[in-house]
Amino acid sequence: MSYQKILTVQDISCVGQCSLTVALPILSAAGMETCILPSAVLSTHTAGFSGFTVRDLTADIPAIAAHWRKENIRFGAVYTGYLGSAEQIAYVQDIFDTLLETDGLRIVDPAMADNGKLYPAFDAAYVEAMKGLAFGADIILPNITEACFLTDTPYREDYDEAWIAALLDRLTAAGAKTIVLTGVGYAPERTGVVVREKGVTRYYEHRKIAKGCHGTGDVYAAAFVGALLNGKDAYAAAALAADYTVRCIELTQGDPAHWYGVKFELALPEYIRMLQA
Repeated sequence: MSYQKILTVQDISCVGQCSLTVALPILSAAGMETCILPSAVLSTHTAGFSGFTVRDLTADIPAIAAHWRKENIRFGAVYTGYLGSAEQIAYVQDIFDTLLETDGLRIVDPAMADNGKLYPAFDAAYVEAMKGLAFGADIILPNITEACFLTDTPYREDYDEAWIAALLDRLTAAGAKTIVLTGVGYAPERTGVVVREKGVTRYYEHRKIAKGCHGTGDVYAAAFVGALLNGKDAYAAAALAADYTVRCIELTQGDPAHWYGVKFELALPEYIRMLQA
């Protein structure tokens, strides 16, 4: 494993185990020097809490990036999560273009939609901006809903392998390179991830836990990036991240007071062992 400096750009919810509060510890556990660029600061995440505070940091991003350029700071990879506006997407594109090492990786989790719908803060203009960022990246990690918005495909809850293959074809035709499509299940009690890399499509299936938890997409993405930068190929990293995420959910079940996230910290020793296997 090489010691790498990476940057992750997403919001920080001070309480709630999502976004940067999971990405930073998971990537650090993976042995990465993890630099962060918060797109916003929230007192809690927005799913289930009320009266939360939000501080938008869009105006700070250009000055931070300019300072890094002045100091000749460069990153081996930049990984993005939730970005709050099309303006932030444009700033991230500039960071991709000016702050990555020559062979640095652009990794985009287009966190903007689920269950057939965009998140409330987003609209068609945001989707168009995200298309530019995602299709210029080396690796994207959309769920099915996000893949549909990126390709102007009508969303379906019922699908088969042929429909998923066609969705991947549309992503590839639009410019996607390596695709990690999450939340793909062909049986009621199973789910998984489909990886298309260099024209080869592979599916990793695992147990589906009926009660989902907020923040697991962020946990998955961070675990994937950590595994990838430890030398795993995209499929192996996707499978490892899925196993780790399932374990985080298992460790949280049975504790109704912990409804707002997963106890990912308890599984970090297992994650480190997975990386070393």
